[in-house]
Amino acid sequence: MYSRTETAKTREDFWTVFGQYMKPVPSSEGLRVNWQNYKTGIKKINFRMKAEKDFVSIGIEITHPDEDLQQLYFEQFQEFRKLLTAELGEEWDWELHAQDAFGKVISQIQKVKKGVNIMDQKDWPEIISFLKPRIIALDAFWGNIKPAFEDF
Repeated sequence: MYSRTETAKTREDFWTVFGQYMKPVPSSEGLRVNWQNYKTGIKKINFRMKAEKDFVSIGIEITHPDEDLQQLYFEQFQEFRKLLTAELGEEWDWELHAQDAFGKVISQIQKVKKGVNIMDQKDWPEIISFLKPRIIALDAFWGNIKPAFEDF
């Protein structure tokens, strides 16, 4: 069992290492980007990476408090599903109106890899290898479709 302090420090260390690893990688537009805190530029649409004790995940979260508008955003993403799949080279899981860890209703499009542990530094290369190509692909995808979300 890990103490709260140890868990927080390990997480902080991992995301620092990830940020350093990704720092030289430019966005699809050739700009510098803070990959671990990626800004979509659209409120209530976030790219979320999670590394936990038993899984790692990356995804798009739609957090609009109005569930009808949240569904509209989700349906807009569905219009671009083939483009997203082509950019990622894989299919992701789509979930409308799920609940997050705090009971808040969100919609998400994500990929999860189980069997890795952020608390085990030996797993860090595998976690980074999972996240890196997917966040780069999300950035390329977003660069192409973001204008469709700017009119909401």
